[in-house]
Amino acid sequence: MNIGRCDEARAHDWNAYVAGHGSFYHRFEWKAINEHYFGHQTAYLGAFDDDRLVGVLPFVQLKSHLFGNLACSMPFVNYGGPCAADGATERRLLEEAASIVEGWGVKYLEIRSRQPLAIELPTSSHKVSMTIDLVADPEILFARFKSGHRQDIRRALKNGLTARFGGAELLDDFYTVLSESWHELGTPFYDKDYFERILGAFPESVRICVVYAGTQPAAAAFDGLHGDTVEGMWLGIRHAYRRLLVGYALYWELIKDACEKGYARFHLGRSTADSNAETFKKKWNATAMPLYWSYVLRGSERLPALNTANPKFQMAVSLWRRMPRQVTNLIGPRIARSIP
Repeated sequence: MNIGRCDEARAHDWNAYVAGHGSFYHRFEWKAINEHYFGHQTAYLGAFDDDRLVGVLPFVQLKSHLFGNLACSMPFVNYGGPCAADGATERRLLEEAASIVEGWGVKYLEIRSRQPLAIELPTSSHKVSMTIDLVADPEILFARFKSGHRQDIRRALKNGLTARFGGAELLDDFYTVLSESWHELGTPFYDKDYFERILGAFPESVRICVVYAGTQPAAAAFDGLHGDTVEGMWLGIRHAYRRLLVGYALYWELIKDACEKGYARFHLGRSTADSNAETFKKKWNATAMPLYWSYVLRGSERLPALNTANPKFQMAVSLWRRMPRQVTNLIGPRIARSIP
């Protein structure tokens, strides 16, 4: 078996393997997005049995003055990590990755996986992936919700909210919602060009949903489509429309559309374990599955805590919320590119 870096010549083989073994986040197209849009260095490792691909591990280096030099598989999305035919192949991929990041001089490599790794590494399980098992008829799922939850959905739909699904034609309204929503959370957001790149790279594998109150975009979501799975990636709700229960309308429309299009499961994105977000997603009968964030640490025995829950960043979050949106929209993308 050989472990080597894959380039565009291997893109077809890579995606063919990922189609059966990986996720939307493992697709080869992310390589160019992270390299050309953000300017990050990447390593897309493939394990080859003769010339046959039997495992992959993509990861990205992020360097900044604010957060230092680190690597992640995969940054900006819900998970990544190795996909391999067996534990021995996975170990070879991880060993090669550790060698590469040592050469990069990173503080650590963060591996976001949906299952425990084949080698023992320091691991955090503070994040969970919330998953709904879908059926062809969405009304069957609706009937399984608790009565109070069904009532909230009906109340939302009686508020005159309408949903539209599409792609690039909805990007402006999606971005209006998300940039406002993330500002309220105190989190820097990406530039609209980033989503244009994703739409261009995956023209048949993403969907945007916008829920409108009259003519105004009130809530929106951006999802990836891979095999029989919908991947919830970014979702936001404008504060002024929360009283209309627009979040209930958005989630129901997303679930209903996924059922009607024949998908088998809907990953609602990652949440912090025992958080309000996890509690809300459980109302939709979503099951929490642990995400394993494992670390190749270099020069430190402490697990990183690069997230808004870290008290170290609470002052920055509070300040960001108070800054004018014109300012945060300008400088936010420069910061967001360095936050995995």
